[in-house]
Amino acid sequence: MDASPIFSRCSESTAPNPACRHQVATAEAGRSRVAPWTVGETTVRAGDCRRTVALVELAVSQTVDWFLGRQHDDGHWRGPLEGDTILESEYVLIRAWADRLDDDDAAGCGRRILREQLPAGGWAIFPGGEADPSASVKAYLALKILGHDPDSEPLRRARRAIAAAGGPWAVNSFTRFYLALLGQISYAACPAVPPEMILLPDWFPVSLHRVSAWSRTMIVPLSLIWAFKPVRTLPPEQGIGELYGDRSAAGRVPPIGGADGWSKFFRGLDRCLKLTDALGVRPLRRRAVAACRRWMLARFTGSDGLGAIFPPIVWSIVALRALGCADDSPEVAECWKQLAGLVERPGDGTTRIEPCRSPVWDTAIAVRGLADAQLAARQPLPGQVVSGMAEAVDWLLAREVRVAGDWARRVTAEPSGWCFEYANRHYPDVDDTAMVLIGLSAWRRSLPTGRQPAERRRLARIEQASRRARQWLAAMQNTDGGWGAFDRDNNCELLCKVPFADHNAMIDPSSPDLAGRVLEALGGVGLTTGDRSVDRGVRYLRDSQEPDGSWFGRWGVNYIYGTWQAIEGLRGVGLAADDPAVAAGVRWLESRQQADGGWGETPASYADRSLAGIGEPTPSQTAWAVAGLIAAGRQESRAARRGVQWLITHQRADGDWDETAFTGTGFPKVFYLRYHFYRVSFPLITLARWQRAVAVGRHVGEPDAAAADVSLEELVA
Repeated sequence: MDASPIFSRCSESTAPNPACRHQVATAEAGRSRVAPWTVGETTVRAGDCRRTVALVELAVSQTVDWFLGRQHDDGHWRGPLEGDTILESEYVLIRAWADRLDDDDAAGCGRRILREQLPAGGWAIFPGGEADPSASVKAYLALKILGHDPDSEPLRRARRAIAAAGGPWAVNSFTRFYLALLGQISYAACPAVPPEMILLPDWFPVSLHRVSAWSRTMIVPLSLIWAFKPVRTLPPEQGIGELYGDRSAAGRVPPIGGADGWSKFFRGLDRCLKLTDALGVRPLRRRAVAACRRWMLARFTGSDGLGAIFPPIVWSIVALRALGCADDSPEVAECWKQLAGLVERPGDGTTRIEPCRSPVWDTAIAVRGLADAQLAARQPLPGQVVSGMAEAVDWLLAREVRVAGDWARRVTAEPSGWCFEYANRHYPDVDDTAMVLIGLSAWRRSLPTGRQPAERRRLARIEQASRRARQWLAAMQNTDGGWGAFDRDNNCELLCKVPFADHNAMIDPSSPDLAGRVLEALGGVGLTTGDRSVDRGVRYLRDSQEPDGSWFGRWGVNYIYGTWQAIEGLRGVGLAADDPAVAAGVRWLESRQQADGGWGETPASYADRSLAGIGEPTPSQTAWAVAGLIAAGRQESRAARRGVQWLITHQRADGDWDETAFTGTGFPKVFYLRYHFYRVSFPLITLARWQRAVAVGRHVGEPDAAAADVSLEELVA
């Protein structure tokens, strides 16, 4: 029976990888979604448990095929990683500064910027958000550079929206540096980032290694830019003087920062630094510049660019050119190469710039989902899936970071861990390391009893890597019992008061979602309560739980993400389902289920706590919520069943789901992400776990589990 007419075609961003060994057929149909699941003239009632079990099995099978068709030849997966138009705007700005606008990608960025413009004229940092002044000013400048007429309707709307959002004076520090680079404002309007900071000892409160890893990689090249102040002045017709009205674009830009005492102190220090710099009082400047250059170049090695993320790669280009490196020098050429690696061409005439690549993260989650599908299946998955998982495991094992990075300045441990990107050896992170451990543990559990020699060798490698990673995670645990992403005890809140701190990511403190994921990983390798690291992590989660029972989510949107992961972690290390913290988290999740059975949350909940757990339902967030209920033993609850039914009735015929919301978090209130695989990988995990949990709960063979033997044709006959 062909059910394809009721489902939509696979979108460009998730089309089968042309380099894959396996291809899956995609349905040829429109983009409409259907609920409930309609086949021909027959409606399958989502409330019928017998049908739900069978449809879940079918949904899992379709999603397994979807992943099989998108695996790369070397075994890994990588989905597109999408941010807002700030990335496309900055790509145009840096190419304009470097006089490299003669390519199709810049024009494609302009088309995407126009496509994402809000009806009122500005640009938001997530779908459904309000106009953001920094995103809007950069988009406006990028369009001007690309030749768009300021009297055109889109730019007239943009000017009105920018004025309503506070004007060009409301932009953040990063935007000010771009404006200064292109001669739109003076460097005096940018916060001072003195290169001498690199010479401060680690114990000093505002030293380089007191800030977060991602800020560190941005500060060092920015400090060189601030020291040399390179400018390429745009022709007047490409500038944004009209945005300033009767104020000069060259000066009188209001300062950045809050009104509290420490913010005022650092603004005063900022003025002093600028004054001494203007007077030429720079006794350590030459030494500091040389140290910054060495620091940057050392971290190019074994990395997809400095920090393997977009902002430091861009700033590195400018910094190296300011130091006197030619555009075709090996150092600068390498930065341009890494920047080119972040360009995505969806095929619709637009260009999208990724903030970084996510192969380790995506592969670990895919392995976890496929292993869960294997555990839930009544029959072994096809040999192609089994071999694909094994190759993915080998790919992950080969990418364990075995050299000491920046983290080693505060931590003594045998080097281990995984990074997010293809290569970023100085910055393995806690989140990816925990997810890889979870994926490896899931794969190990999915193996049949009789093991081949190759599997035994692979298991031995997993055991060794897991031991190192477990010890590294324990060493990275913060004093408060939680975990940050890249460093231990990176929590000096004083740093959040400096003028440069308006990107809301100067420090890397503990967060509940990370603590929950690490506990889940530690539970997967056999640790439970009674272990010192586990007990400290459990205590941290108890202390960080919100009064309403939820947990904050630093790296995913937001309280749904944090609450799911905290419950997973607590249960993974042996806490009972009726533990007060777990029970309170479950009650909160159930209270946020929407009328149609799904869950959703807007990124605006980071700024407005009253929006916690509120937003348009999405596949990824619904999967997180249901996974939390399953972890707490609530798979048979009405809320869990309705969530499962929401997932299966919103699935497309190709095994994919539609999701345009940004459910990943870069910097809260500043930068959000759409992980294109989230909408598929997390529903796979959740549906497979629900399928297995229901079967185990009913002792496989009782009516509901046996119903999975019924074909879809028989169900709807």
